Amino acid sequence: MNTRLQIIALYKSLIRESKKFSSYNYRNYALRRIRDSFSENKYITDPTKINEQILGGQRNLEIIKRQVLVGNLYQTDKLVIEMKK
Repeated sequence: MNTRLQIIALYKSLIRESKKFSSYNYRNYALRRIRDSFSENKYITDPTKINEQILGGQRNLEIIKRQVLVGNLYQTDKLVIEMKK
């Protein structure tokens, strides 16, 4: 697969999984970290470093999936900021 397409697919998967966090704080933190991380690394041109970042992103995706699963087992009430009017 083309590296660019692989990176875009990884980004979308990370965002999609992070949106599944039931906790507002975890959800927003994960989304912010993903966006910041991809912004920081968008100018990397060395193929070795790109592959390292992709592998790191895939490991983080697996961590997020596990954390979402655990978070769903121990849900809490929604925060005031999340309440719909």
